[in-house]
Amino acid sequence: MKVCIAEKPSVAREIAEILGAKTKRDGYIEGNGYCVTWTFGHLCTLKEPHEYHNEWKSWNIRYLPMIPERFGIKLIENDGIQKQFKIIESLISKADEVINCGDAGQEGELIQRWVMQKANCKCPVQRLWISSLTEESIREGFQQLKDQKEFQHLYEAGLARAVGDWLLGMNATRMYTLKYGQNKQVLSIGRVQTPTLALIVNRQLEIENFKPEPYWELKTKYRDVIFSATKGKFTNKEEGLAALESVKNADFIVTNVTEKKGTESAPKLFDLTSLQVECNKKFSYSADDTLKTIQSLYEKKVTTYPRVDTTFLSDDIYPKIPNILKGMKMYATLTEPLLLTKIPKSKKVFDNSKVTDHHAIIPTGVNPGALSEMERKVYDLVARRFIANFYPECKISTTTVLGKAEKVEFKVSGKTILEPGWRIVFDKIQEEKEDANETDEERVLPKFTEGESGPHTPELAEKMTTPPKPYTEATLLRAMETAGKLVENEDLRDAMKENGIGRPSTRAAIIETLFKRQYIRKEKKNLIATSTGVDLIKTINEELLKSAELTGRWEKKLREIEKGSYSVMDFIGELKTMVTEVIQNVKSDNSSKKISIQTSLGKELENEAKKRQRAKKEAEPVVGHACPKCGKGIIIKGKTAYGCSKWKDGCDWRWTFKK
Repeated sequence: MKVCIAEKPSVAREIAEILGAKTKRDGYIEGNGYCVTWTFGHLCTLKEPHEYHNEWKSWNIRYLPMIPERFGIKLIENDGIQKQFKIIESLISKADEVINCGDAGQEGELIQRWVMQKANCKCPVQRLWISSLTEESIREGFQQLKDQKEFQHLYEAGLARAVGDWLLGMNATRMYTLKYGQNKQVLSIGRVQTPTLALIVNRQLEIENFKPEPYWELKTKYRDVIFSATKGKFTNKEEGLAALESVKNADFIVTNVTEKKGTESAPKLFDLTSLQVECNKKFSYSADDTLKTIQSLYEKKVTTYPRVDTTFLSDDIYPKIPNILKGMKMYATLTEPLLLTKIPKSKKVFDNSKVTDHHAIIPTGVNPGALSEMERKVYDLVARRFIANFYPECKISTTTVLGKAEKVEFKVSGKTILEPGWRIVFDKIQEEKEDANETDEERVLPKFTEGESGPHTPELAEKMTTPPKPYTEATLLRAMETAGKLVENEDLRDAMKENGIGRPSTRAAIIETLFKRQYIRKEKKNLIATSTGVDLIKTINEELLKSAELTGRWEKKLREIEKGSYSVMDFIGELKTMVTEVIQNVKSDNSSKKISIQTSLGKELENEAKKRQRAKKEAEPVVGHACPKCGKGIIIKGKTAYGCSKWKDGCDWRWTFKK
């Protein structure tokens, strides 16, 4: 008997259908030599401190640091989870072979390994590794099952991450709470959470401490085109006025006109972070909302695996592109021209060296059925970005005009689109926005001739320097991706991802945790640190705890563990040393620093809390109504969640109570 363990009941049903397993049992589906069972996400977790040593149950500074000699795992204390685990354990004990069908990523690998370890799995284990849940992809995956040993480094990286987060989180949280928390609030410290908070706080302090300084810009209007002085800003008003006086009575002369033809490539395919950034910019969706939506689209089989950090496709996807395009019937007017000729294979799209576990997020070619408004918008972004990458490049002409009046030189640039190429895929969506936000470089200039001259209207404008902008979720995600560095260039951003903090799949949860801890709040789209968040970062002296750059280096080591080029034991050893140093440093702090506690939510936070409460009431299920997923069962209420009355038949719908 072969036992398949899927990540959730819905995926188990898909797999069982394809394998020919038809008989539903309690907690699994059986048939054709297979038993297909499932987890509910995390069934196991690392043990709590008191489960290693009884005295660690007490929050006491003298017991810190807590460093177990050997880490252990335990079942999560939940009746439903424990019941399902016993079913899995029983099936594994009778299995000839286990097929790990968990989520094809680091966290999914860790979840399944822990369950199999806890169940004392001794038989051979194969790994199903797929990038979409379409029938074709699942069938292909089962034809190409891999030995579980090939994913040992992936598991070790997940283990190192979990142990590292335990060591730092448990010890630093207790230490800072006991030392500075005034016995009023737990001060949560995290390996990624704290440097992310530091990014927000440091930006906020920059803004608060910013002192505006005046400067002057000299511009002139010639033939209804605004030219800027090439000198740039004048920091001295008298110097600016002198330049203005010198050009007032002189004709403007065009000294040089250059036209340079070039091309622009389509925006890169989406990885999870770039999709979250785009959705936040365009629709104001939170990172968490976008992750949930693209996960839902993946489960509906219309997009590929979402928790990815690459914007490239592997070469083996190239032969599948025509069929994917053919399946995208909603976009037939855009895809039909592509299907008339051979699909181009560009290195900007296909590059095996840039793909590790999974490729970029793309449509599967399955035509979407009923989608929510949010799902439709996110799918449309993914679909158009995918289609655009097979269109010709956009051909442009960049014109630069130089001129002068007396000895003051001026310049203006403009761009003309000669052939739109891939831009036609987006034109209907973007034309209104682009018209409203046209930059100097995008403006179409009239025809200028070298040597022409005439009257002009110069003006010296006084301006003030402006502070940096507060982070939004979009700009914070980019900062996390590049360890706090401001990077606009897509290629450079890709190169820096190894040093980013957090993983694409966890960044949304990190931001949500900062909200939950009341370390940050939202003002419109801006992320603002609360007094507790600011005080916490000001109190932490250890750069290791709050530096995005240093945390990025740890993240790089975790990626090296995944690749097999760095030892998991070395990483954990480094963290143990670091945690010990941090605890000793805080213990020796004799200052009387205290962190202000957010006892009141404040007006903005209160309004936000009320808004979320209203949304909860509106969204909360009604007992007795039809299950929104399977439609066959009715909604029932348990101790911690609503569920479907058909859960024994495999319906995994549940709605957890919000605290």
